[in-house]
Amino acid sequence: MSIRQDYQRFEAEFLSPYAVKSQDSRGRQHPLPPCEVRTDFQRDRDRIIHSKAFRRLKHKTQVFIAPEGDHYRTRLTHTLEVAQIARTIARALRLNEDLTEAIALGHDLGHTPFGHAGEQALNELLAGGFRHYEQSLRVVDVLEGDQGLNLTYEVRDGILKHTGDAEPETLEGMVVKISDRIAYINHDIDDALRAGIIKAEELPRDCVELLGREHSKRINSMVRDTIEYSLGQPRVAMSPAVGDATKKLRDFLFASVYLGSQAQREESKARFIIKNIFGLVQERPELLGRDYSPDLKGDDLDRVVADFVAGMTDRYAIRFFNSHFLPMSLTEME
Repeated sequence: MSIRQDYQRFEAEFLSPYAVKSQDSRGRQHPLPPCEVRTDFQRDRDRIIHSKAFRRLKHKTQVFIAPEGDHYRTRLTHTLEVAQIARTIARALRLNEDLTEAIALGHDLGHTPFGHAGEQALNELLAGGFRHYEQSLRVVDVLEGDQGLNLTYEVRDGILKHTGDAEPETLEGMVVKISDRIAYINHDIDDALRAGIIKAEELPRDCVELLGREHSKRINSMVRDTIEYSLGQPRVAMSPAVGDATKKLRDFLFASVYLGSQAQREESKARFIIKNIFGLVQERPELLGRDYSPDLKGDDLDRVVADFVAGMTDRYAIRFFNSHFLPMSLTEME
C-alpha cells in the first residue's frame, strides 16, 4: 500500500461524512496518473504554491495602496491568514484540510494590482466585465503553464465561488468563503487602526461587546462560533447573532475605510494607471511580452490585455506606467 493510499484510508475512517475524500474527487480536466505519496488535493495545494501567480501576491495591494509601513497586509499575507483560519475550522469539523487549504491558497490568484481599485478599472474596460474570482479560476485553468495548473474539480469550484452569491458545492469551499470574510474584516480593521484611519472607540459597540475588543479575540469569537454552529451539520455558517455582527463590521468598514476614508484618495490614480496601461497595450500588443500573445488560447486581444494587466504587481504596474508615459531624464537615456 502506498503512502497516498494509506492516507486515503485515514480520510475514509476519520473525516466527517460531509467531508470530501480525495479518492472521491470528480477529477481533473486532464487526467493524471496518481502520485504515490500525495493525494490529489495535496498535489493541487503544491501546484498553487509553486505557481508564478502565487509568488506575485506578495507585491499586490490588499486595501491600502503602496503603504509605507512594513506591517500592512498584502494579498499574500491575506491569503495565508485565510488558509490558517480555514484549516482551523476544517480540522475542528473533520473536513478535508488539504482541499480546504488548496482552495484558500488559490482563491485570490486572479486579483489585480491596486486591490479593488484595479478590479473596478478592468471591470469598466473589459466587455462582459472583470471579476477577480473568475480571473482566479482563469489563472489556474489557462494562464499558468501549457494547460493551466490542471486542478481538481472541487478546488476549482471553491476558488470560483469563494465570494458572491454562488454557494460552493463542498463544505470545504464554504469554510474558505467564511474564512475569507473573517480574515479581511479583522485585518482591515487592524490595518485601518494602525494607519489612524479609524479609532478603536469608533467600532460598533454592540459588535465589540459580542466579539471582543482585540483583534485576536474577534477572530477567535467568529471561528469558534462557526465551528459550534456548524458541527455535525451539512453546511458551514455562523450563528445569526455572530453573522449579523460580522456583517455590521463589514458595513462599518465600507463606510469608514473602503469608501469614505482619506486612505482611498489614491484610488483614482490607481484606476488612471490601469486604464492607460490597458489602452496603450491595446494599441501596441508587442508590449505584452513573451508570456502573452493576441491569439493566446484563441482569446481576443482585449481578453489577453486584461490578463496581462491583472497579472501585474503594484510596483510593476507603476514601473510600466512610468516607463511609457513619463519622460526620461538625460541620465536614464544614456
